[in-house]
Order: sequence, then structure tokens, then C-alpha cells
Amino acid sequence: MSAFVDRVLAATGAAEVDVVGGSQGGMMPNYYIKRLGGAAKVRTLVGLAPTNHGTTMGGLVDLGRTLGVLGLVNDFLRLIGSPAHVQQEAGSDFQEALFADGDTVPGVRYVTIATAHDTTVTPLTNSFLHGGDSTNILLQDLCPDDPVSHSGTWFDGPIMQLVLNALGPDEPGFRPECTGYGPSI
Repeated sequence: MSAFVDRVLAATGAAEVDVVGGSQGGMMPNYYIKRLGGAAKVRTLVGLAPTNHGTTMGGLVDLGRTLGVLGLVNDFLRLIGSPAHVQQEAGSDFQEALFADGDTVPGVRYVTIATAHDTTVTPLTNSFLHGGDSTNILLQDLCPDDPVSHSGTWFDGPIMQLVLNALGPDEPGFRPECTGYGPSI
């Protein structure tokens, strides 16, 4: 991500970039911002159902810990080349280290959009960031009938309106039109 951001800044002449990412792609830019020197290069980070504080996978992570088998499962995930699953577990070493000094850094604006129908990021409040210049939006507070779930966020009309507002005029109190809902997947 560091190299890509540097290429974008060089090509555009901009001083900062805006980053939009979903799921793990909404959480991992925070690692770039906090641990790889990206804070001075990022103006806004918009996360769509990000795994910021990990997931319990509907309680499976907690069950694995309780039964004493989570370590075995994680060893298997690492063996097959999937460290991302381990990093996204609520309470993982990665999560603890990333947020040990707080959720945000000064100078970066954070906008997090979550959906009440998310079955991947559980509990859904694990998406939210706290402190600094952070705004947390629960989509159904604005569009109660929107059925979109975790994987459908990229295809949801109200979410795209919220993203465009955050990256553009950033109108206080903005409310999207509740049409063009994404899939419940």
C-alpha cells in the first residue's frame, strides 16, 4: 500500500489520498496509517463494514477459545497460507497491537459505515473506531429497510452516497436517498 500511495501522490501531485476499503480492506489501511508512516499521506479513510476490531465470527472465535482449540485452528490457517483470518479474529495479537495506542491518529479523518445485517463482522460494533476525527454510521439508522449485508456493501446505493459525501462536500447531517439497495450477502 505504501508504494501504491506514493505512486498516486507522484502521479497526481496531491498532498494526500483518500482511501476506501471494505472488510479487511477497511481495516488494513489503518495499519498503514498507524505503523507504516501513512498518517501524513492519508486525508480520509472510509471503511465499509471493516473488521477494525476483529470478528467473533458469530461466536465461533469465542467458542474455539473456550474449548481450547482456537490455537490449532489458527495453526492450520497459517499452514494453508491464510494469516489474514487469524489477524481478523477479535482479540488477536494483531488486533491488540494495532489498537494498543488507540483507534485513530491525529490529522486523519475516519468514516466507518456498518450494516445491522452483517454476519461476518460480529458484533457489528467491532467495525467502529473511536477517538479523534471519527464518524461511525449504522446504515439502518438512515435507511431502516436496507437489507444489505457484509459482502453487498459495495453495491448499495445509500452506502455509495455516503462515501461520495464523505469524500466530497462532507455535508453535516447528510442523509442518503434510501433506494438502490445492495444484496443481502
